[in-house]
Amino acid sequence: MRFDLITLFPDMCAALREHGVSGRAHQRGLWTLHAWNPRDFTHDAHRTVDDRPFGGGPGMVMMAEPLALAVQAIRADRLQAGVDSPDQVAPVVLLSPAGQVHHQAQARGWAGGTGAILVCGRYEGIDQRFIDHYVDQQVSLGDFVLSGGELAALVLIDSVVRLLPGVLHDAESAEQDSFNPALTGLLDSPHYTRPEVWRDQVVPETLLSGHHARIQAWRRQQSLHLTQAERPDLVEQARAAGGLSRQDEACLDALDKAR
Repeated sequence: MRFDLITLFPDMCAALREHGVSGRAHQRGLWTLHAWNPRDFTHDAHRTVDDRPFGGGPGMVMMAEPLALAVQAIRADRLQAGVDSPDQVAPVVLLSPAGQVHHQAQARGWAGGTGAILVCGRYEGIDQRFIDHYVDQQVSLGDFVLSGGELAALVLIDSVVRLLPGVLHDAESAEQDSFNPALTGLLDSPHYTRPEVWRDQVVPETLLSGHHARIQAWRRQQSLHLTQAERPDLVEQARAAGGLSRQDEACLDALDKAR
């Protein structure tokens, strides 16, 4: 898998390429990240990538031509590297508040592909003509605005990379992630580690029992309780999809009665 990032700040890629789980996987060649600065595709002495917006208004707008040339160079490079083929090219994805909100199911879908070309905007925005001609998909992290698309792109990449085979030391870790189909899209249960007593607070007895069936049932119950308390919309989604068992519904009913 290969991601190509079009960004004015290529050094930000080091956060994923050199550190943590994603960094180790990058060093092992399980995925790659290439950064492309649109300033390298300009033709003036000042390497200009932005200009004032037509119609007036605050801020500056990123120009279409440097971004378009960057996309063309990336596509040629991916094709030469054998990552893409003439019949199957990487999608161009713009990190934008106008995009579909990224979620775990989408990350799992991306994990089955070969990556993408991610465009990181800056300033007031990007010339709409570039978006209309080159962008295949827009993605958002939520209803808020960042100073640029880099942080959003790195978050998106990390959510995908950790799902690739061999990236996590224990493959079952991803199966227990919040929003995972293995949890019917619910939140993960609470976790505990040593010591057994910390500042007079003890680990739940069930987790110390060694009884796997009881532990599994406890974790499911806690997952239901936590999700109902913090994200009841996820419970409703699981119910609508037929993902809640009779035991799940009984647990939720008892929780409602206890309030």
